[in-house]
Amino acid sequence: MTQTPIEYDSPVEVSLTLRQRELILDHTFADDELTDRLKIAPLKGDSITVHYTLDDLDALHGYVAAEANHCKDRKLQLELDTLFAKLLDTVESYDDGT
Repeated sequence: MTQTPIEYDSPVEVSLTLRQRELILDHTFADDELTDRLKIAPLKGDSITVHYTLDDLDALHGYVAAEANHCKDRKLQLELDTLFAKLLDTVESYDDGT
């Protein structure tokens, strides 16, 4: 996979569906620093766009993974797994030199 080089601590754009935002807000223990921007992100059609550093995305996908690993509802677990994969793909598509 080719990685896009970026400066350390530079934000990257992440597009999430409203359902993905709901999964993070309602089903993870992600802290306010990560979730506040989801609450105020402008709506573009049926999705939102937020900006996170790679460190923020790494933390966020950790919260999603933790919830998916402990989820007893199979459908919810699949949704969380899909969101986890999307966040991980985003993190891995950039290189901030760390």
